[in-house]
Order: sequence, then C-alpha cells, then structure tokens
Amino acid sequence: MKRAVFITTAFFVLTRLFSGCGTPAPPPATPEVVPEEATHHADVESKFSQEPVGEQLTADTPKTTIEGNAFIAPKGWRMMIRGPATMLTPPEGDSTIALIDLHATTAKKAVEKAWKIYKPDAKWPLLTVNKAPDSDGWEDRSSYTYQTSPNEKRYVIADIQRANDVWTVVIVDMASAVLGKRLAQVVLIFDDLLPKGYTRESFAGKKPHPLDKARIAKLTEFIETGMKETRVPGVALGLIQDGKVVFAGGFGVRELGKKKKVNANTLFMIASNTKALTSLLLAKLVDEKKLTWETPVTRLLPSFKLGDADTTSQVKVKHLVCACTGLPRQDYEWIFQYEGVTPEDALATLATMQPTSGFGEMFQYSNPMVGAGGFVGGHVAFSKLDLGAAYDKAMQTRVFDPLKMRSTTFNYAKALRGNVAIPHASDIDGNQAHAEMAINYAVIPVRPAGAAWSNVRDMLAYIAMELAEGSTPGGKQYVSKEALLARRTPQVTIGKYETYGMGLMVNTTYGTPVVHHGGDLPGFHSDMMWLPEHGVGAVVLTNGDPGWLLRTLFRRKLLEVLFDGRAEADKKLAAWAKNYYDRLVSERKLLTLPADSSEAEKLAPRYTNDALGEIAISRNDGKTIFDFGEWKSEMASRKNPDGTISFHTTKPGVLGFEFVVGSGDKRILITRDAQHEYIFSED
Repeated sequence: MKRAVFITTAFFVLTRLFSGCGTPAPPPATPEVVPEEATHHADVESKFSQEPVGEQLTADTPKTTIEGNAFIAPKGWRMMIRGPATMLTPPEGDSTIALIDLHATTAKKAVEKAWKIYKPDAKWPLLTVNKAPDSDGWEDRSSYTYQTSPNEKRYVIADIQRANDVWTVVIVDMASAVLGKRLAQVVLIFDDLLPKGYTRESFAGKKPHPLDKARIAKLTEFIETGMKETRVPGVALGLIQDGKVVFAGGFGVRELGKKKKVNANTLFMIASNTKALTSLLLAKLVDEKKLTWETPVTRLLPSFKLGDADTTSQVKVKHLVCACTGLPRQDYEWIFQYEGVTPEDALATLATMQPTSGFGEMFQYSNPMVGAGGFVGGHVAFSKLDLGAAYDKAMQTRVFDPLKMRSTTFNYAKALRGNVAIPHASDIDGNQAHAEMAINYAVIPVRPAGAAWSNVRDMLAYIAMELAEGSTPGGKQYVSKEALLARRTPQVTIGKYETYGMGLMVNTTYGTPVVHHGGDLPGFHSDMMWLPEHGVGAVVLTNGDPGWLLRTLFRRKLLEVLFDGRAEADKKLAAWAKNYYDRLVSERKLLTLPADSSEAEKLAPRYTNDALGEIAISRNDGKTIFDFGEWKSEMASRKNPDGTISFHTTKPGVLGFEFVVGSGDKRILITRDAQHEYIFSED
C-alpha cells in the first residue's frame, strides 16, 4: 500500500526525516558527469581505500561522515566506507542507507554522482523532487522519491542537503519489511545527522513566556494559516498554562458545505490518543491493587495468547501498551473485516500474530495489543461483563467521570447526533471531500487503541491532571503520582530523542521534555502534548487529511512561541503541505481512472482471503468497483515499472490501498502492509 489509510508511525517518522516528499518531476535523464566535478570526486576518493572496510556495531555509536558530519550508527548494523560514501546495512543485509559527501555545482548533479557511487545500475524512475526549508544547519534541502514496483517491496529515496560547501546525499534503499521493523533505528541515524560543527537549538534551562494574548495570537495564526495550506476544514485548539485554560476554541467548519463552526465543544475522533486514556485506566487499577505493571497477563486473563508461546509467557501488563513486544503493525485484519467482530474475536486474532523482533528489542506499534490491554483492564474491573462492556464501564467510572470528561464517549451514535466534526480527506485529484466514515467503525473491536470521541474541553481536563501529577482541581489526588508517571517511563526507544512508555511518548529533541501522543484515523488527526517542567499543555483536533501535518508541527510552533525559538514551524508546514498535494498530482499521473477496461475484464468476480475476507468485483458504467463488505471503492489501475498491473482504491479516506494482479493458473490479487503479504484467491 503506497498511502496507508490508518496513518502509521512510520509515515510520521519518514515525514520528519524526508520532509520534502512530494514535488513532481519528469523521469530522470541519463546521469550527467561534469569533468571538473569528476576530477574533484576522484581526489576525495583517493584518500580512502577502494575496498570497503566493514565494522559491525555492538552498540549505538556516534560517527561522522567522510566530511565530518555527525550521525549515530545503530547497534547491530554494519558500517562500511566506500570512497566518499558511508554505507550502513542492517542485519538483514538486503537494505542500505548511504551517506555520501560530494562537491557539485547543483543538487541534481550531486544526486546523479551519488547514485554512480552507490548503485550505478539503478533503474528506478524518478517520481518526485521536492524542496524543504533550511533546518538544523542544512541548506538547499530537497528529496528525490523513486517509483518502485510493488513486488519489489522496497522504499527508495535520495535526501540531499548542503553545509560547509559540501553536499550530503542520503540514499535510503530499504526493503519495506526491514524499514517497518527497524524504523526506530532509522530514526536514530537521522536524529543527529548534523553538519560538522553545528549544535542544535536547545531550550533546556529556559523559562517559558506566559501565553498572553499576543503569543496566543501567534499560535492561532499558525492554525489558521495551516488550515489554508493543508485544506483541512476544521480545527479545535486548547491551551493550558499553570493550571489555567488560556484558550479553548475552534476554527473553520465541522463539515464542508455547511455553516456550523468548530468550537471547544465539538467532538472529534481522537484515535490513538485513546491509548493514554487506556493506560490511565490501568494506572487506576494499579492503585486499587487489582493488578501491577509487572503482573503476567495470563494470570489476569487466561485466554490471552499470542502466536508465539515464548512471547506470550513474557507479557506483563505494562507490555500490552508499550509497543515493545516485537509484534509488528498488523492492522489489515481489523480494517478489512470488522462487521460483527467482537473484542473476544479481536483477542483471538492476536493468537495468530508473530513477533518479528526480539522482546523489548525495538519499537513496533501494535493496535491489537493495546486493545488487549484495555480489555484486560476492563475484565479485572468488571469480570462478570463481556470484554467490551467491561472496558466501556471501567473507562466511564474510573477515567471519564472522575476527570469530568462529560462528552468523551465510545458511543458513535451518541457522538454523531450532536456537535460533531465530520471527517474529510483528499480525493484522487487532491480535492477535499467527505471521507469514508464507515472505515472508522473498524476500530471498535479494538477500541482501547483508538475509538474514543472527545473535545478540547475534555482533553484539557485530562492534560491538567497530567500536569498536576495526578491531582484534580482543588488538589484531590485522583491517581497516585507513582502510577501516573510510570506510564512515561521509557519502555523502548525511537531514535535518540524519543521514548515510548505506556501509551505516551516523551521527546527531548530541543532540550526540554515534551510528553505527547498523536492520533490518526481517516479524516481525523489529533495531538496532545504537555511540558511537565513548565506547566504548559495543548491539544489539537482536526477533521481532515492531511491534518497530521498541522498537528505534528504544532508541537514545534508551541516551543517557538514559549521560548522565542527559531522560526521553523511555519516554513516546514507550508513545504510539507505543498509536497503532500504535489505528491498526489504526481501519483495521479500514474493512474488510469476509470480503471483500464482490458485489465479489469481479466479479474475474477470474487476473491477471498482467510484473514481479510472477501472482495466482490463489479463493473458499472465503465467503473471497476471493489466491495470489501464493510466498505467499497472505485478502483484505478496502474502499470508498474516491472510490467505488473495493480488496482488502487480511490475513495477519500481509503485512498491508496493497492492490489497487485498475481500470475499463475489461478487468478489472485496481492496486498501488503510493511511486513505482511495477503493473497486473495479466486473464489
């Protein structure tokens, strides 16, 4: 799948690393070599052996490129020097990140030379070239994204930037499965990829300014400008400082074509921000001595089982919400087949899931595991109820009611009757439209991971409690400081500056800790954040794609306003938004819509897969429709560089699911996430 409907953590990380993704460009010409540049390149390369020198890293190790630019080489990877290139290869051996220092007159020529050094026979067509703002001492930044064929299962990009009169080209040539598995280690490489002699801006030890009228205006201006750039219809924003709500309001509309405005009471799906609320339930149960963070899960719920017996035996309560058990993202099972699925069914599906990394070895995000965490908590609290009802009641009585989160609910019918935002997403041509709301019902069977509806006022009440270390207004201790803060304790790292605890992340990139989490479902993107050292918090709720850009960069903007930081967030948001829409334009050129009739006619009328269910295929008025049961979409077709044909969903909100036509005696369709392949066979 080229553009995930449930935006993955990987997407955000790659957006942060390769923030230029999106500008279309024609296919590359034959690489040009300028004689004088070739001579200089030879001079540089002559300093080093032509035979690669390998080093196996036994720990995360600070290193420098040939020209002295800093980075960190991850544990377990092999580092080799090939002339001006520093090559990093993960243990799987089929992927490489190459850091290549070059002198060239233009970025384009630097990229061409880098490919000649790294892989001169590379044939991938260039999909996009896009600019990015100057950042962290780098200038003239841009990214080159290449079109791979789906059966290659690869991600290929060249990121280029300049400092100290030297171009540094970073070629990422990785198998999708390796990138999905080792994403945190990729982040580590880029977290401190800084020019020689450069020190990143830090706010450590600085005192924040009061969020007065002028500074709040800067934040609201960022939201309003960002809405225009991202084309998101509506945003709700809340700000709190020193225990006082200093802003709670809305911008834009709840629904395109309608006049009702977003306000502080408007409900949005908060998606994965539900995870922190779920881990808060578990913290309350710790205080009640009904469980501990170290209690084996099978002692609380004997039916709990993973696909690997050894992993099952190691799972304690804290591991259900830590993204650290080695289980990869495996969301397709609940995205494609959810009608009639119960929490009990969702837990049974966990028994089919296999870890792809060692227990506690690296960050891998698992929604079904957090679902299990919430259901275990509910079962402990109300053992006589079924898992879903027990969880809902436990959340209401132990989280929502005590914190006076009066509007927060898992009841979709109730939420959709009132002051509610409607989800929006880009169509295939980049126009904002109503998103496919049906897909947002898919999370209900694993709702502790992401099915809550809430508003700014309720989320600010939650953040106020976090900032008060477990106290509610008036000073009453709602949850013990020890149980509350345990949720922020690092369980696994994501690069150098980010850790994942239990449903919460802590980021220290700019010297002061920011506790945060994001949430993303089709058409809904949210973020909550707070600075525990400074008594400041914020929540951002949006009702449109690509709202993830706005909510992610608001964290940087908040720091800039509080500490008079360098103005970076506005330029980054403008660039990221432009690149998002440019990328849609570029990819649209590769698609045929309606789908190529000669290819569509070759499809079987029905396909099945044991894990994902059925696809019924029909052709009406020249359109090819894939009906997955719970939702359906018109399909576009695409001829891939390797000659294969794939079909792509086009409905807003579910744009970008890819089904590749397989070969053989029996007709098949293949779809993939980062680490799994699903084969639909002719029924």
